[in-house]
Amino acid sequence: MIRLFAAAGAAALMLSACASTEDDAAAPPAMGDDGPAQCKADQHQDWIGRNRSELPPAPAGETWRVTCTECPVTMDYNPNRLNVFYDQDTGVIEQVRCG
Repeated sequence: MIRLFAAAGAAALMLSACASTEDDAAAPPAMGDDGPAQCKADQHQDWIGRNRSELPPAPAGETWRVTCTECPVTMDYNPNRLNVFYDQDTGVIEQVRCG
């Protein structure tokens, strides 16, 4: 009888380890196949290799973050924000992505 209770307790413990937690809900959503299209990063890949001084102003209603690859930035995830990362020494754009 004791073995039965021990086995049942072990099974319950293993199942609770697989349960979802509140932290799962706070995790940023995974980018799907249409992720780069959400902030239009797919439309601006031609900026890579150009100088940041050649960037046009951000269109009204769009959120852009232009920063160097070594500069500190907030870690909040915004799938609608276009991030443009450039080399601090040269000003050459190295990455264009959402987030």
